[in-house]
Amino acid sequence: MTPRGYREEELVANRASVLLSGGTEDERRTWAATAARNFSHEGPLVEVRQSEQVSDALRKPRGVLFIPDVARLSFTAQGLIVRCLQTQEERPKIVVGLSGAVENARSKGTLREDLLYRLHLAQVDLTVDGMRELMVQRRAQLVADEAARKAEAERLAAEKAAQMKAAGISVKSPRMRSKVAPRATSPKVTRR
Repeated sequence: MTPRGYREEELVANRASVLLSGGTEDERRTWAATAARNFSHEGPLVEVRQSEQVSDALRKPRGVLFIPDVARLSFTAQGLIVRCLQTQEERPKIVVGLSGAVENARSKGTLREDLLYRLHLAQVDLTVDGMRELMVQRRAQLVADEAARKAEAERLAAEKAAQMKAAGISVKSPRMRSKVAPRATSPKVTRR
């Protein structure tokens, strides 16, 4: 984390776009998924890995867009992100990941200067002490939340099925499809 700008806790919860550096791809994805949970009413986390996908993903006015490693995107695609940050009032929260350190990407020329400038106050360094442990805790919380969500959905489905059965409405499970007999072959037609 940089000493200037937003704190990590603020960045995960607000709409500011973020540059995540360091850590593994899974840790960056965990951070993005945690941020997306704060905006779950806006749709699921959208992950973009290819330069060709950037334009379509940026057209969405809401949600969270995650780019695992921006250094793998073309400069043109990075320029689309910059333009979105500059001009689009209604845009998704953009979580821009970077596999290494910011200075390394800057010196190699794989990260646009104008993109770095746009995100200079919203950076999170996942290599800072304590961040790895925090990502492990958040990942465990995400897994627990997903398991609880699935269990609740199954409970509600079973409850609805029981209500329908009590009301005398036939309930068919998608697994209980009837097998269709194979079509009879048509008789051979011969020409004289």
